Amino acid sequence: MKIAIVHEWMDTYAGSERVLEQMLALFPDADLFTICDFLPDDERAFLQGKVPTTSFIQRLPRARKWFRYYLGLMPLAVEQFDLSGYDLVISSNHAVAKGALTGPATLHVSYVHSPMRYAWDLQHQYLRQSGLDRGIKGALTRLLLARLRMWDHASSARPDVILANSAWIAERIRKAWRRESAVVHPPVDVEGFPFRPSKSDAYVIASRLVAYKRVDLVAEAFRAMPDRKLIIAGDGAEMPKVRAAAGDAPNITILGRVPQAELVALLQSARAFLYPAEEDFGIGMVEAQACGTPLIAFRRGGAADIVRDGETGVLFPEQTAASIAEAVRRFETLSIAPEACRANAERFSNDVFRDRLLHAIRAACAARGMPAP
Repeated sequence: MKIAIVHEWMDTYAGSERVLEQMLALFPDADLFTICDFLPDDERAFLQGKVPTTSFIQRLPRARKWFRYYLGLMPLAVEQFDLSGYDLVISSNHAVAKGALTGPATLHVSYVHSPMRYAWDLQHQYLRQSGLDRGIKGALTRLLLARLRMWDHASSARPDVILANSAWIAERIRKAWRRESAVVHPPVDVEGFPFRPSKSDAYVIASRLVAYKRVDLVAEAFRAMPDRKLIIAGDGAEMPKVRAAAGDAPNITILGRVPQAELVALLQSARAFLYPAEEDFGIGMVEAQACGTPLIAFRRGGAADIVRDGETGVLFPEQTAASIAEAVRRFETLSIAPEACRANAERFSNDVFRDRLLHAIRAACAARGMPAP
C-alpha cells in the first residue's frame, strides 16, 4: 500500500510527536505531510531522516516564531496537500489534519487528540487566559473561532474512521462533530520510567505551571495539612500564584523545573502522584504508574481511563483544595500495591499502541474490502 501520514505541525518533540513516532515505526515507508516543520536538529532523531512535505505556511513571514498566528490559514493549507495517489492516509489531529482531502479510493483514518479545544467547549477559558475576552482583539478572535468551528465540524465528515485518544475525547467528538469513534490510547514510554516498589513519605506533583493544571489547588490543600510533605516540580507563568498558595508552609518544597533524570527519581519515590488537571489523556499519570506510584487525580478527562479507583489510585470529584485534601485522606486508608500500578501502566505501552492502531486500520480495510497493511 502507498501510505501518507498527515501531522499537524512540528516545532518540538511533545505528546503528538510521540504518537507520530510510533506511526512512523509502524509504517516506516509512509510519506509525511505537515503544515510546517521547525523541529530543532537535536529533536529530529525519531523521524529517522524522513523529510516531510510542508505547506505554504512554512514560507510565510516569520513563520518559525509566529506560525500559530496563521491558524486561520491552516484549513486552507492542509487542503492543498495532494493525497490523490495514496491508498491509506493516517492523520494525527488536534487542529486541522483531519481536514486533508482524499478521494473515494483512499481510506482515511484520523487519530484525534481532540477537536479544536479553543473553538469548542474551552473557547471561553482560552479567551480569558489569553486576555481576549473583551475589546476589539477579543471580538476579532471570536469571529475567527466561529469560522474555525464551522470548518472543523464540516471537515469532521472527511475521515472514514475516527480514533480517539481517550473516552473523554470520544465524548467531545460526539458532542462537537456528531461522529462515533473508537478509543486507542496514546503511546507511553513506560520503559523510560523504571519500577521502584520502595516509596518515601512525600507526595509529588510535576507539571507545567499554567492555569488549567491547577497546581495552586494542590499547594493550598497541603498548606492546610502541615503533617504531610509535598514536592512541586515545574515552572511556568503560574509560579507566583503557586508560591502564594503555598505561603511559607515548611512542608511544601517548590523545586522549579528539574532535569529528566531527577523527574524520574521523584516519580519513583513519591508516596503518590497528584494530578488535578482536566486532561485529554495525561501521559504524566501513566509515567508515574510505570514507576509503581499511585495516583490522586481529578475524575474528569483522561484520568478516568487511567486510574483504577481504589486499586491504582484515587479519583476526586471537584477541582477544589478541599476535594484534594479529602482524596489524600482517603488514599491513606487504602493499601495500593506498586506492582498493580506498574501492571496498569503496561496497558499504555508503545507496543500496545502500535498493535491497537494496526488492528483498527486492518479492520477498516476489511470493511472496505481492500488489502490491509
